[in-house]
Amino acid sequence: MSGYRLLLLDLDGTLLGRDGRISPRVADAVRWASGKLMVSIATGREIQDVRRFASELGLTAPQICDNGALILDPATGSPLFIWPLGDGPSSAVLERLQGLGTDYIATHPGGTLRPSSGRWVEGLVRISALDLPEDGADRLVDEFASNADLEVVKAYLPYNGLWAVDFTHAGVNKGTAARWVQERTGANVAQTIAAGDSYNDVPLFQASEHRIAMADAPEELKAMAHFVAPSVDEDGLAVAIEYFALPLLGAPYGGGLVE
Repeated sequence: MSGYRLLLLDLDGTLLGRDGRISPRVADAVRWASGKLMVSIATGREIQDVRRFASELGLTAPQICDNGALILDPATGSPLFIWPLGDGPSSAVLERLQGLGTDYIATHPGGTLRPSSGRWVEGLVRISALDLPEDGADRLVDEFASNADLEVVKAYLPYNGLWAVDFTHAGVNKGTAARWVQERTGANVAQTIAAGDSYNDVPLFQASEHRIAMADAPEELKAMAHFVAPSVDEDGLAVAIEYFALPLLGAPYGGGLVE
């Protein structure tokens, strides 16, 4: 009997293709896995998107949103835990992004703000600067790196080939949220498998015993991985589940999935 209890899946570039959809083969593989262990999405995306994709896959475990700043009960759509960004750090980031003319989204448990919103909402949990060239993302990360109130990381946007920079409360990331989920579900690092494709998945990998990196992941992430899957365009997550996760779970090779 396998000792693995939790599978953590990044969304964009891992679970979702460039068209923003889950392919039939990937969906089948994830649904199969969810019958063997708990499956949680772990993404920078907001609560509405996570609930939609969790529902599509029939996932019932706690789901990780906003780069770890919010954990969702997919059944009710209610937050189980929230790490607020803080009004001071939120204001500093928004003022800088507005000064640069950078597009962004700012999320809170009740919704999402864009630059056109023209209003302030207390209780923001994550701000993401969007659609940056990689050198621009690096400059923004460097600019805020010394701010002790913030966790700052860049992430690749596979749907347009550009980059985002995510801001959450200091110490809050996918790894923080993964450990919260582990504690609440009775899992631990040794019982956890994770899959991801970008820099914001490094903390997720650190909270997982076995790690799947997608083919387009940066070399730093691949170096941490035990299995490098084909690209999302080639249903890489399904391949990883079929060829890597199945043996870990003690299932017969192929498990009815591999052709």
